[in-house]
Amino acid sequence: MSQKITVDGRRAVWRDLAVVAAGAVLTASTVVASNRGLWLYPRIFTSAVLPGLPFGVHDILVPLAGCVLLWWRRRWPVAVALILVVMCAFVPVIPAAAIALFTVAARCAVATTRWVTAVALLPVTLYLATRWSFQSAEVASAVTGALLVVGAVGWGLFVRTLQERAERAESESALRAERARQREREAIAREMHDVLAHRLSLLSVHAGALEFHPHAPAEQVRQAAGVIRDSAGRALEDLQHVLGILRSPLDPGAVARTEPPQPTLRDLTHLVEENRGAGMHIEVELDLADADSVSDFTSRTLYRIVQEALTNARKHAPGEAVHLTLAGAPRDGLTLEVTNTLPAAWPSTAPPGARQGLIGMSERAALAGGTFAHSRTADRYQVMAWLPWAA
Repeated sequence: MSQKITVDGRRAVWRDLAVVAAGAVLTASTVVASNRGLWLYPRIFTSAVLPGLPFGVHDILVPLAGCVLLWWRRRWPVAVALILVVMCAFVPVIPAAAIALFTVAARCAVATTRWVTAVALLPVTLYLATRWSFQSAEVASAVTGALLVVGAVGWGLFVRTLQERAERAESESALRAERARQREREAIAREMHDVLAHRLSLLSVHAGALEFHPHAPAEQVRQAAGVIRDSAGRALEDLQHVLGILRSPLDPGAVARTEPPQPTLRDLTHLVEENRGAGMHIEVELDLADADSVSDFTSRTLYRIVQEALTNARKHAPGEAVHLTLAGAPRDGLTLEVTNTLPAAWPSTAPPGARQGLIGMSERAALAGGTFAHSRTADRYQVMAWLPWAA
């Protein structure tokens, strides 16, 4: 970082030197043209105002000394511009004044630019006001001076507009990138909720079974302990993966490259068997015309909705029967219904939840262009979702 600042500082120094040199060359050219009669400089006050100064000092050294002020034009743009404008009434230093006015227009507020421009045009106005006979050469030189002032200010405003547009575009680009990162974080949060809720609910169910059946057969204890160990290990892996992404600068490409393979409808059978292994009674009805042609996004979305629905049933209605129906065709879309009976009383051992499951399922369905609904009666709870075949 320090090296970059040093390089930028050196560039600024050389740029300032180049501006001072350019102003000096242009000013010297103006002096020569004015003294040789090639251009009648619109000077309000003549050399008689500064008596005793030879030509070289008054018409060359003083203008060149004024050009040195351009070195501080970025630090004190208004002061430098006003000094050079005042000098224009005595010596031909219009090129340096034009550069200073350009800096004012490019760097200062619009209101400041307006009144500085008005002050800069005042010498031209006074010049014309003090001339009783408007000769063509005098008028031409006065108009030329005014055009230099207006042109410098206009060019500075144009550069200022370009800079503001570039800054605005950069700001909007940064805002879009931040929104993209936020969307990725929200997607990761949904994945984390779905995956961890599923793993931890399995762990909670089997841990609760061991707690309430301390004298269970050794084989059942071994199986329950194995499920607990497996669920805890997978949950830890998923959590480490998510935290690793959140700790690094997020961009959609990076997330896509680091994201592990996502489950789809092909993994639905494994999901059902995993929940059955946790003690759930699940009845499944599948009627899909061509499951392989379902888009990957729709397939992943449907899997996550089923996973969350089964997790909710296992958490809030443990031991109750669950009926899962999935049907669809390319022209009709996919229809999912997950229904579970409700226990007679709310179980006191029901694990706490983040209450984000229904929100997450609804958001996933909406992102896929589908719909989501849930309902509850006295003895059963139902989750319903419809998704287009190709999202």
